[in-house]
Amino acid sequence: MTQPADPVAAAVARAFREERAIVLATLIRQAGDFQLAEDAVQDAFEAAVGVWRRDGVPANPGAWITTAARRRAIDRLRRNRSLVDRAERVADLMRLDAQHEEPTMDDESTIVDDRLRLIFTCCHPALEMPARVALTLRALGGLATGEIARAFLVAEPTMGKRIVRAKRKIADAHIPYRVPDDEELPDRLRGVLRVVYLIFNEGYAATEGDRLVREELCDEAIRLSELLILLMPDDAEVWGLSALMLLHDARRAARVDASGRYVALPDQDRSRWDRDRMREGFSRLERAVRLRRPGEYQLQAAITALQMEAPDTDWAQIAELYGALAQLNPSPVVELNRAVAVGLASGPRAGLELLEPLLGDATLESYQPLHAAHAELLSRAGDAEGAARAYERAIALSANTVERVELERRLSVL
Repeated sequence: MTQPADPVAAAVARAFREERAIVLATLIRQAGDFQLAEDAVQDAFEAAVGVWRRDGVPANPGAWITTAARRRAIDRLRRNRSLVDRAERVADLMRLDAQHEEPTMDDESTIVDDRLRLIFTCCHPALEMPARVALTLRALGGLATGEIARAFLVAEPTMGKRIVRAKRKIADAHIPYRVPDDEELPDRLRGVLRVVYLIFNEGYAATEGDRLVREELCDEAIRLSELLILLMPDDAEVWGLSALMLLHDARRAARVDASGRYVALPDQDRSRWDRDRMREGFSRLERAVRLRRPGEYQLQAAITALQMEAPDTDWAQIAELYGALAQLNPSPVVELNRAVAVGLASGPRAGLELLEPLLGDATLESYQPLHAAHAELLSRAGDAEGAARAYERAIALSANTVERVELERRLSVL
């Protein structure tokens, strides 16, 4: 007979998943110390297992965890007898002791503000991008260091040091724990959205390893976008990014076949696409458009929607949208995608003409997608010899096994 699941362990796990980021955000505000708050929250969840088993699961687990974490933060400060930071320790103790009221977790505005502060702190531009990504997954996602390290294929000690350095930089540089002022907000929000999209992209098309998709990262990025929608429901780009990720992720099951081999979009079995995610993605894109503040993520979502709406994709319209995207966010990657779309709309020679300047860009010399796209357009143009050289270059630059096997297959059938 199957043993029933431990209800207390399930309640603690649920509280960790649903309440941890809220509790951590609140305690950072109260304690003024990122590392102290995180350690105290971890202590509180460890204590919850024993106390809840003895006394029962509280009616408001989030409030219980918040109170327990604050008390453990005070205990940690009192045990820290270092003379060097004595004045700071006293100030922290006084601030925490002043938070003696039992939190109800019902003040929605305070909860929203605290979580926004945490998001903007984790994604602060003073931190290196890998540190922003890791700290966001650790603090807001609740992922363990080992989980983040495995997702990004780095050693756990390396990832641990990256997270520790990020927290130390926040403390040493006195990075403010606040929501940016109105004049700063657009640029800072773009940085936050970029972090979330980087997490999703690493999950959607893993740069290394033997899996094309790292589902755990896709799921976490989508969950973070849900949080941003909850906190910033009037921002069009927040809705646009959420739509973009949902539409991409709806195709997850069809992107590899039963043997784990790559399946290109035109060859995918559309019956395996997640219709619920598609509907939600289209709905969120419409919501973004209604806000009448166009942005790069909305344009990317519109491009993805066009690719999914019919088997006969309107590549001319997609090329136009990439042109609009290039005006909003000029980048070689956008130009590469525009060249491919033009090649599919107007013939491979037209695409190759746009690709030519990119091939001469030294910064893109080792960019695998450029050489893969070059090979595909050359193949379509009938230049088998040139396509073979481009495929060989792309294969040499491929660190992902699934992508490399597909490129090798295309090379073999030239």
